[in-house]
Amino acid sequence: MNYQAIFENTYKEKKVLLTGHTGFKGSWLLSWLYHLKAIVKGYALPAEYDNNLYSFIHGDMMCDSVIADIRDKERIKATVIDFQPDFIFHLAAQPLVRRSYEMPLYTFEVNINGTAHLLEAIRHLQKPCSIVIVTTDKVYENKETDYAYKETDSLGGYDPYSASKAAVEIVVSSYCNSFFNTNNFDNHRKAIATARAGNVIGGGDWATDRIFPDVIRALQANQPVAIRNPKAVRPWQHVLEPLSGYLLLGAKLVEDPIKYSGAWNFGPYDDDTMSVEDLVKYAIEFFGSGEYEFTEPARQFHEASLLKLDINKTIQDLNWRPKMNATEAIRQTVKWYKSSTTEPVLQLMQQQILQYQQS
Repeated sequence: MNYQAIFENTYKEKKVLLTGHTGFKGSWLLSWLYHLKAIVKGYALPAEYDNNLYSFIHGDMMCDSVIADIRDKERIKATVIDFQPDFIFHLAAQPLVRRSYEMPLYTFEVNINGTAHLLEAIRHLQKPCSIVIVTTDKVYENKETDYAYKETDSLGGYDPYSASKAAVEIVVSSYCNSFFNTNNFDNHRKAIATARAGNVIGGGDWATDRIFPDVIRALQANQPVAIRNPKAVRPWQHVLEPLSGYLLLGAKLVEDPIKYSGAWNFGPYDDDTMSVEDLVKYAIEFFGSGEYEFTEPARQFHEASLLKLDINKTIQDLNWRPKMNATEAIRQTVKWYKSSTTEPVLQLMQQQILQYQQS
């Protein structure tokens, strides 16, 4: 699908509230919305890393940036009411599994309470609004079998991060049933959907304890890539894949708010999953040099060894489908990191967005 016309017709000169705009995915979505000429207000904590993507793309030039905590219920309420958004994309979160073991209460507070504060603020918004709440592919009760999870499967979560995001899905469902029921849409005029995606790779991610930033740091330093779970299988996808899904979902919520409310999976095709070891092998191949080694982490936390998503509902009802396989996603990501040492980062992002949008 060529997204350009759909996205331009939907978002041009529309007010978009983007939470988590200073993060990795948030920065990519901000750049895309800016390209679409949307009027963006960002709401997030300061970017976490010195070499963060948001600073490199001069994100403050693309939006009215509110630096605040999503747990501050009065601040997020005031932001929503003052801005009067047409769309809300909620990406603000504590997004790391391993950090959730170290900071479980913080993870629950940010992910669950933060989302509840946003939804409560939306209750006071007296205008139509389409809202996409981003969760994760890890919301399912993962039995680690060769099974692709559907949107109707049971929610769960072994680690605090996964559990917090499954709880977010329940909180959203409760608000939708109680206050934004589709049977009463003409009165509240709020269309809400959740987007379940994960294992995203792409240029500009420098988070700790995420595989691709670890790979790039090691390769750039001419050191072996340390792999702690080589056989773990994940539905890897380039960052533009789920972001295109979020934008398409937002557009569809305007078209038919009742039909497109609810939960949606965004991931690769069922036969396109890849192990961590294979991902690292491809990254080294595309980088042009390097080696890897297996390592035992200082603290061993449980991490799922197998995770797959069923995207048939999204393909059939939303008419969204992946444009890159895992190998191409790795190729494009390595290309971005290598090019970013000599080319302007924002230019690289816009080139990849335009190429993807028109493909």
